[in-house]
Amino acid sequence: MLSLILAALFFIAIHLGIAGTALRDRAIGTLGTRGYMAAFSIASVVGIVWLVVAYRDAPYVALWGMLGWWRPFAVVLMLPAVLLFTVGLATPNPTSVAQERRLAEPARGVVRVTRHPFLMGVTLWAVVHLVGNGDAASFVFFATWIVIAGAGTVSIDAKRRRLQGATLWDPFAAQTSILPFAAIWEGRNHFRPGEIGLWRWLAGLAVYAVILATHARIIGVSPI
Repeated sequence: MLSLILAALFFIAIHLGIAGTALRDRAIGTLGTRGYMAAFSIASVVGIVWLVVAYRDAPYVALWGMLGWWRPFAVVLMLPAVLLFTVGLATPNPTSVAQERRLAEPARGVVRVTRHPFLMGVTLWAVVHLVGNGDAASFVFFATWIVIAGAGTVSIDAKRRRLQGATLWDPFAAQTSILPFAAIWEGRNHFRPGEIGLWRWLAGLAVYAVILATHARIIGVSPI
């Protein structure tokens, strides 16, 4: 369990303590953009591998235990989670790496729903699994992803505003939201599912189907 906690702290530190902060800017000044990206990518891979291995090897210590009644809710909630991170990865977005130039463009597709679709999908995935597993190791593991993805949205927003300037960032932020559908609910945007593109919808559904079909074989627990 100690290794898992240390891995979680390391992973959180490199993402929230460096990425999106002034330390990142200074690191780029020293290493250059490519050097920083390479170093950060290596550190991230090390963090993920360490986190996953430590989680796998951690002892099972029940907190509230696995919740059988939660499984139907988990199966349903995982659909929007998978759609968010699959469609989010396949959609041009000013908050994504090296796409800052799109800030001047109107929000389209899933960006109308949330300007951080991938991170919101990861957050929902982590919440679903944290609630359903109910043990100490799962709590640490999935809480780490909730912190990284949830707080990462704020960190990215601050970085974009700092580097691209309020003139570009503020109009984009005004028509979008972090929480899915918040800007639409408040009347600052409109949901247009056709803009997402049929192939992105189908890709998200295909990934969801694959997860359902292989979860028991790969993870060892059937979601159904």
